[in-house]
Amino acid sequence: MNVCEYIPGLENIPAARSSISYVDGQEGILEYRGIRIEELAEKGSFLETAYLLIWGELPTKSELEIFEMDIRYHRRIKYRIRDMMKCFPETGHPMDALQTSAAALGLFYARRALDNPDYIRKAVVRLLAKIPTMVAASHQMRRGNDPIQPNDNLDYAANFLYMMTERKPDPLEARIFDVCLTLHAEHTMNASTFSAMVTASTLTDPYAVVASAVGTLAGPLHGGANEEVLRMLEEIGSVENVRPYIENCIVNKHKIMGFGHRVYKVKDPRANILQSLAEQLFEKTGHDEYYAIALEVEKVVEEKLGHKGIYANVDFYSGLVYRKLGIPSDLFTPLFAIARVAGWLAHWKEQLAVNRIFRPTQVYIGEHNMPYIPIEKRAMSQRNGH
Repeated sequence: MNVCEYIPGLENIPAARSSISYVDGQEGILEYRGIRIEELAEKGSFLETAYLLIWGELPTKSELEIFEMDIRYHRRIKYRIRDMMKCFPETGHPMDALQTSAAALGLFYARRALDNPDYIRKAVVRLLAKIPTMVAASHQMRRGNDPIQPNDNLDYAANFLYMMTERKPDPLEARIFDVCLTLHAEHTMNASTFSAMVTASTLTDPYAVVASAVGTLAGPLHGGANEEVLRMLEEIGSVENVRPYIENCIVNKHKIMGFGHRVYKVKDPRANILQSLAEQLFEKTGHDEYYAIALEVEKVVEEKLGHKGIYANVDFYSGLVYRKLGIPSDLFTPLFAIARVAGWLAHWKEQLAVNRIFRPTQVYIGEHNMPYIPIEKRAMSQRNGH
């Protein structure tokens, strides 16, 4: 067998065959199971979309009602998990808390019946139901409060916002948040999905699969970018500062957060939808001081870098929407995880159907036939290559 050419980051190397989602980066198209994201965002709900992704087709009315009812029933988390979460340091990042909490679920539901459809369904329901509760509970407990119990009279998105504030959200706010979850639910072979698939291929439990994906999503090059976008807008401070700030970034080759994508060479279709959602929120609840700065940033970046295929991605406007919903910036990535659990579970289920453990190779660039040097003869100079 010949050693293949080394491709950094496995860029454009197919790692799976999938029917879950499709992206055309040149035309700005994103489809879930063949349905355009614009149509799902306008007409569907997040749980309807999750069902579509995981089971391959839109649910009937009765199937969706049963699915939603099951998730409402399983929203609460065991008191031992809550007690564990109370011991987390207040200064810890919510993504670290979420990864630990998701992994802990596997201790309580450890049976691995991966060939049993009933086990798979229950795992899907538990993870979709409990991850939002964990995020909201962690947020409350690090502020010294007891968690706010789920409200069974509220739907998926409205219940999360309620657990964050103990206030029933405005219907527009709940609908916008639900659309945000749909937009982030799945996006082909990204880093966290690949991490989930590698973990899944070992036939471990789905809670470990999700925990590994959460850990991957936590990095600023993946799920953490929308936090960085707000920091950038705060640093810019005014519309007048935008052009010199962007020009300085370009000259010094600094990354402009919220722009560019490994796949999209036009504006991310999710960014278009998020921008529209932001404007709806601002119209009802008041203008956001950073929105004008964001518009100018997008204008200047397109002018300077559009010819290179660098446009706004999903992270650029999502932070502004979440900020207007009253969500702290360090919870932006956990919100991403709440949504992406649907995509991770869809790929987990697809992986189980055709499983083969991932075992890539490497290109070795080290030495050969090196002598073993006794410890008394080793010197720091040798270790430093001198």
